[in-house]
Amino acid sequence: MEHWSIEDYKNFTNKCHKKSKYRANKVSIDGHTFDSQKEADYYCELKIKLQAKEINGFCLQPTFILAPSLKYKADFIVFHRDNSTEVIDVKGFKTKEYIAKKKVFEDKFNLKITEI
Repeated sequence: MEHWSIEDYKNFTNKCHKKSKYRANKVSIDGHTFDSQKEADYYCELKIKLQAKEINGFCLQPTFILAPSLKYKADFIVFHRDNSTEVIDVKGFKTKEYIAKKKVFEDKFNLKITEI
């Protein structure tokens, strides 16, 4: 039987740190925490577009009420120069829950979600 010191055990557990469910790492930029590098990169793209006056603005993580106990949180809403709006969801993986909420959202608000 092998015995480990406390230090050996700590080293072992540090090497085995748990990966996120969909292998995405949280990223913080400008005080905002994003669920993935892809989402953070899109945020940086939007900042550049805003600075270049290609868009009028954008919001982070707007929440929509789909039903009394059902909410959908998009990643972004983009306000375009032609006064149109675009709901953006940066996806690496589509869960069953997301697919169901997307359908309810699109039916209720008569808007399409753009997936990046």
